Amino acid sequence: MKIIFNPDSESWNQLVNRPSVDVAEMDELVRGIFLEVKSKGDLAVKKYTRYFDRAEIDSFLVSKDEFEEAENKVSDDLKSAILTAASNIEKFHKAQQLKINPIETTRGVSCWQQPSPIEKVGLYIPGGTAPLFSTVLMLALPAKIAGCREVVLCTPPSPDGNIHPAILFAAKVAGVTKVFKVGGIQAIASMTIGTDTIPSVYKIFGPGNQYVTAAKMEAFRYGVAIDLPAGPSEVMVVADNTATPAFIAADLLSQAEHGKDSQVMLVTWSESLIEEVIKQVDLQIETLPRKDIAKASLQNSSLVLVADKTVALDCINSYAPEHLILSVADEDFFCKGIINAGSVFVGNYTPESAGDYASGTNHTLPTAGFARMYSGVSLDSFIKKISFQKITKEGLNDLGPVIMKMASEEKLDAHKRAVEIRLSNQ
Repeated sequence: MKIIFNPDSESWNQLVNRPSVDVAEMDELVRGIFLEVKSKGDLAVKKYTRYFDRAEIDSFLVSKDEFEEAENKVSDDLKSAILTAASNIEKFHKAQQLKINPIETTRGVSCWQQPSPIEKVGLYIPGGTAPLFSTVLMLALPAKIAGCREVVLCTPPSPDGNIHPAILFAAKVAGVTKVFKVGGIQAIASMTIGTDTIPSVYKIFGPGNQYVTAAKMEAFRYGVAIDLPAGPSEVMVVADNTATPAFIAADLLSQAEHGKDSQVMLVTWSESLIEEVIKQVDLQIETLPRKDIAKASLQNSSLVLVADKTVALDCINSYAPEHLILSVADEDFFCKGIINAGSVFVGNYTPESAGDYASGTNHTLPTAGFARMYSGVSLDSFIKKISFQKITKEGLNDLGPVIMKMASEEKLDAHKRAVEIRLSNQ
């Protein structure tokens, strides 16, 4: 990890750069696979599943028997943990349901909004070295609460053609309509274009590697919405001398183990804290099964010493972290001043992993600085809001001259006449 002392604003802009990737070659690959899926459908999906996942798949759709077999393989302790997490996630997202009552904007003019679920959504769940069954809950439960009619899930198979049992159990708990054994670019292409087996959807959700992210951006070009642009996982810890170094090191490593391109950062105005955190990172990393991944990630990461908490707050809002942990005495100062962050974890006893799994908040969050303009996934992500208005005869008598004047000035005479004809025929 790089140690950076009191960076000025100019060097901070360089510091907040995320690890870059060569997108040109990646985009060419993604577009080629999309075109092949469009022309060859399931045959292309099978080809790329064989190539990327080393799996021969006869039927992409997970059967009822496979669901039952998977459930039998999940331990009772894990089932209990998944059910507890599901309950908390459901509570938090149900609380986001809002009823918008009609409002009379002027006499005789009523306006209101009505939420409407996105009918068909697709969820992508990474497999590979870390099968993210927790993400099934984070995406499928809000979709169910929103009332989405069709919820399909794609996740990569292992070389033996199976799906991790916990992913299938979580899918059953969360009410997923169909699960398909397809991963990577070909999964996103299938949910975008549709094949004989895999239905197309209106919006695609879920994390993934840089290829999946590029595929989601390609889906957007095909007219399918996506949850948000996302890249490698990241965390920023802001701490003072009231923090516990061992806790901070554990939080940094919990993100570093996600992938070699993950990025972690500590910002503090306590030089002694940096020294203690380095000792703890060196101590703890050797005990991790994924220590090689974590060590590679730490090459992208920094320990930053700043002058005071005001500069630290500026650092937060410049970086716009996916995850932000606050281990500070003056929590209110930061909570009131944060404008750019995906999800915030307040206090020494609030690890980022709580939000990843079971506290109830959603862990599908904007990365790579997109927290400046995107929120994380929420119930609203699965809902459209339709505007309604109703105007009485009296209301149009009052508002009509305003509409006609504005339409006339914009030289849109038919707009003016739509009001005029009504006023003249009362």
